[in-house]
Amino acid sequence: MTRWIQRYLTPKNITFGIIALIIIYFIFQISEIAILFFATFVIACSLEPLVQKLEKIFKRSVACAIVLIGAILVISAFVIPIFVIGGHEVVHFIDSFPKHIDSIKEYVLSSNWITRANLAKIDIGGILTSVSGTTSQVMTDVVNAGKNIGSAFIYLIVSLLITYYFMVDRDKVKSGLLRLFPVPMRKRTGEIFEAIAERSGGYIIAQVVTLACIGIIVTIGLLLLQNEYALLLGLISAVFDIIPVVGPTIAFLICMVVVYKSGPVILLLTAIIFGVAQLIENNFVRPYVFSKFLDLHPLIIYLFLLIAAKYIGLLGVIFAPAIAATVVVLIEEVYIKNIEKDSEECQN
Repeated sequence: MTRWIQRYLTPKNITFGIIALIIIYFIFQISEIAILFFATFVIACSLEPLVQKLEKIFKRSVACAIVLIGAILVISAFVIPIFVIGGHEVVHFIDSFPKHIDSIKEYVLSSNWITRANLAKIDIGGILTSVSGTTSQVMTDVVNAGKNIGSAFIYLIVSLLITYYFMVDRDKVKSGLLRLFPVPMRKRTGEIFEAIAERSGGYIIAQVVTLACIGIIVTIGLLLLQNEYALLLGLISAVFDIIPVVGPTIAFLICMVVVYKSGPVILLLTAIIFGVAQLIENNFVRPYVFSKFLDLHPLIIYLFLLIAAKYIGLLGVIFAPAIAATVVVLIEEVYIKNIEKDSEECQN
């Protein structure tokens, strides 16, 4: 331990540590921008293996453009048909969702298990009316949000450009970061950078696989139940599953509201479908995929999920596993391996 202190607690390293803390504080002040750059970095890292293969044939800039455009086309090939096929579902769903809320309100108010005494204590009608009004407001907000598609398109273009430059100038970005470190630390820092890029880059692949699993299971299950919104609800389940714990709960409640008029049997079967989908994802798909690509324990992911939700926001929650992978690599490479190395030296 003493040898480790003498090696690393030098005036230059202490100065560097203070500067690093200042930079981290500054990053937290611009957390939204920082997480956007981190997200594009993670995407660039996930596409790097394909770029390296094409780089044997084309220049790196051309290889990066081909891979990025190819990724966009592949995503479009899956997403556009869903929206085209489910377009009528979306329109009808938005129009009918408040009506489902009103029907639930009428059912609850007319149920025998609700007495006048209970109604005097709990204004269920008022609560459900408020929910219905809130739902209508949400739908209005959705429509208004559609008017801001131009702004969203600009953010998308900027994100794609950032991703492209991360891919093309990967070595320049790496060398620029290494220049911030003292010369003796640069080689080791470069190795840590590569370890972070490799592990965090696997997040995108792992996430796509888990989301596809949920979407496919829910869609197939609802199609078997002959639900008219099967495709849309499957897509909603996949999208909301990006947000751990909270997202699946919201998707489940939406589906319950939509299918309850089909009767208690369909309601129960829908709940079973969601339960089976979550069971398969959380106990088989997610542990295998995330352990394979990120090598992270679920407790670590949930810890960073809570931290990201408190300090970073929705985008931070979505990329919490990638952030966790980055921090874990830093802890392993900077602290644990040095401690183990010093312990081995002391034993020898």
